[in-house]
Amino acid sequence: MKSFTYRKEYLDKLQSYKDKDLIKVVSGLRRSGKSTLLELFRNEIIKSGIKKEQIQFINFELPENYLNKSWDELYFGIKEKLIPGLANYVFLDEVQNIPQFEKLVDGLFATENVDVYITGSNAFLLSSELATLLSGRYIEISILPFSFSEYLTARKIDIENKYLNFEALFFDYINETSLPKGVALRDGGYDKIYEYLEAIYQSIIEKDISQRYEIREIRAFNNIIKFVASNIGSILSPSNIASTLKQEGHNIHHSTIEKYLRYLEACFVFYKVNRFDLKGKKQLVTQEKYYLVDPGLLNILVGKERMTDRGHILENVVYLELIRRGNKVWTGTARNTEIDFVCKTPLGEIEYYQIAWQLAAESTIEREFSALEKMKDNYPKYILSIDSFTQNRSGIKHLNVFKWLLGI
Repeated sequence: MKSFTYRKEYLDKLQSYKDKDLIKVVSGLRRSGKSTLLELFRNEIIKSGIKKEQIQFINFELPENYLNKSWDELYFGIKEKLIPGLANYVFLDEVQNIPQFEKLVDGLFATENVDVYITGSNAFLLSSELATLLSGRYIEISILPFSFSEYLTARKIDIENKYLNFEALFFDYINETSLPKGVALRDGGYDKIYEYLEAIYQSIIEKDISQRYEIREIRAFNNIIKFVASNIGSILSPSNIASTLKQEGHNIHHSTIEKYLRYLEACFVFYKVNRFDLKGKKQLVTQEKYYLVDPGLLNILVGKERMTDRGHILENVVYLELIRRGNKVWTGTARNTEIDFVCKTPLGEIEYYQIAWQLAAESTIEREFSALEKMKDNYPKYILSIDSFTQNRSGIKHLNVFKWLLGI
């Protein structure tokens, strides 16, 4: 029997939408754990008393399940196996491999007593055509690779052990990978993880993006990805990316760069964070920051020696954790101030975060605290760093980032 890391937050979300009149769409990066999540959920509903006969789970990554099969053939095949008078649960994994799959999904959704769950690449699943067809009838659950906490759980590390070296474990986390299968490969050595990441990266670039969007300038496309990966956490715009690449001999129009960045977001490779005008209280539409879905992919894109940029990598990990916890996130900007993250929590409250690797120098302490002190409101303000000994000031809480990530 397979051993899975229990992913409580996502399972709780699926459970809350179970039997609701909505299509459940689980989206996310290739190999981020979408299929495993559905398997875990299937096991949960069986434990709750649902009979196995009431569940149909079809993996469309297996050629025998989709080759030479039309959507209507699959539709009638699934309908034949439905148990009349009982709730039926249909799981369609990587459904985009079926031509006109949206008709299959729509037909099953319209069928009485059928609860539909689908997974796949976001670029396929929620393209504008499908979003229009299913408008108001689906809920998207966007899945990320392992959090730091899930990573340690997958490695069977007891976080209650007070002698743990969290910094060393964190470097493992960011230098290897947060992708579930990659973590399972770590016993075979780093080379195995690197090969795995390389294969995933090629699949995303070739299958999910280049083929679908008919990108012919693959070299230029790769250069843009590498440039953005080298500048995570920095303010970027298509125009400044274009001018920087031009200095390096790559002539790419900013509108092409803008288009490529949209494709990368659609496939969950990068996450875009808009700026928020702290004075005018409005979102700005230029000069965003980008963060990478898995810091381990930096090994493929930038190279392994990244100690000099560890502050931005920590920022990347904190950003992913904030969205994992259901926050809406912006980067805050005013005339003389920049706040790393301005968050709107699931309860609608505002929180501010500054991220620093270490508050060792007096100048660093002053910079991080003074940025938050300029915010003359009563919203919670936090500084996250790796320091074991923390210091609060002016109502600003300084927290150890490892404990914050682990919720301890």
